[in-house]
Amino acid sequence: MRILGVGPRAYLGDIYLSLRRQGHEVRVVAEDPPEQRAFGGLIDCVSDWRAELEWVGREGIIFFERVGRGTIQDDLRAQGYRVVGGSAFGDRLEDDRAFGQAVLRDVGLAVAESTSFDTAALALDWLRSHPGRYVLKHDEAGINTYVGEDPQGRDVAFMLSRAGKGRVMLMERLEGVEVGVGAYFDGTRFLRPACIDFEHKRFFPGEMGEMTGEMGTLASFEGSELLFTATLDRLASRFAAAGHVGYVNLNLIVNERGVWPLEFTCRFGNPGFAVLAALQPDGWADLLARMAAGARPADDGRFTTLPGWSVAIVLTVPPFPASTEASPEQDPPIFYLRVPEGTELDCYHFVDVRLEGDQLLGHRRSGHLMIVTGTGETVEAAQEDARARARNVVVPELRWRTDIGDRFLQGERDRLRTLGWLA
Repeated sequence: MRILGVGPRAYLGDIYLSLRRQGHEVRVVAEDPPEQRAFGGLIDCVSDWRAELEWVGREGIIFFERVGRGTIQDDLRAQGYRVVGGSAFGDRLEDDRAFGQAVLRDVGLAVAESTSFDTAALALDWLRSHPGRYVLKHDEAGINTYVGEDPQGRDVAFMLSRAGKGRVMLMERLEGVEVGVGAYFDGTRFLRPACIDFEHKRFFPGEMGEMTGEMGTLASFEGSELLFTATLDRLASRFAAAGHVGYVNLNLIVNERGVWPLEFTCRFGNPGFAVLAALQPDGWADLLARMAAGARPADDGRFTTLPGWSVAIVLTVPPFPASTEASPEQDPPIFYLRVPEGTELDCYHFVDVRLEGDQLLGHRRSGHLMIVTGTGETVEAAQEDARARARNVVVPELRWRTDIGDRFLQGERDRLRTLGWLA
């Protein structure tokens, strides 16, 4: 099969490497300068996706990595191309938080109290007369959420004072178990099974430090049905009307008062793609083709998954979670104590790396090197499998969280069971 990947950079380059290992033809469009590009020496990029339409044809798949190109995807589908990634509707759900909350209310879901503002200055003015603990969210993709701790909101006020331009939302901070429910949508329905995931966004173990994009995730395709049916599946008709094709995740807080949807992710996340890949034995080509083909009479909408749990651990070096200007000479070398081969390669997922000669190097600019995954019938087994792979990687100044999944074992699982959401 031919796959054309499109993104601002080769953000999901690891998926392309996996597809190539499976024998598929892959071309990738990345819009950043070649000298700054992730996967340099590993993936040769082309410059213009429009020029590749004849090559990929209407039998191949065009894969859009990020939000913001939904209208283009809708137009390409109207022309008969098979496109996976999202839609204009999905873009708006993720990028316009107030709209996303309104859609959730429209389908009868309870949502947290929230107020949107055109500027951070307006939010700061409002906060002065409405002190409290809030979660600060940005409409602009790539800016991390800030979870307030101070009962008067003084920490959120400080973050607003340095927020810059763009729309923001202040959302009531809810206590409970944070869990995501996700599924692949084929233009008409969600493929089954759905997944549940538990993200770990703080930089340090024990949920300390700044919010990052993500430091690791615990996930499973088992035990998701109750939460999925009660939340994300109620939006299936909305996604079908929009012709959405791609992955959708809904982040939730679950507590004794109910289930509270917080926000959408209408794209393949990172490390979300990796933690699920470990439980999808048929690989990305099968799933992309299933989504692109849509519902068919003989297809019951189910795909093969492995039982048990998957743990993903993000490996980083300074300056992560910040970024910096760095020369190539500062890029750290990446070594293995035991070089992975064969199917083991699918457990080491590159993010911002390059190959120079025979040496794999991490880009110092981001310090976001790779994701390692482990699986097991139990959470504990998956944790140890992932940690063993993390310990197999040697990089100067390497850091990673050793506690991915511990929250679940130390209370979240029992609370969800008591509330009737997990068996």
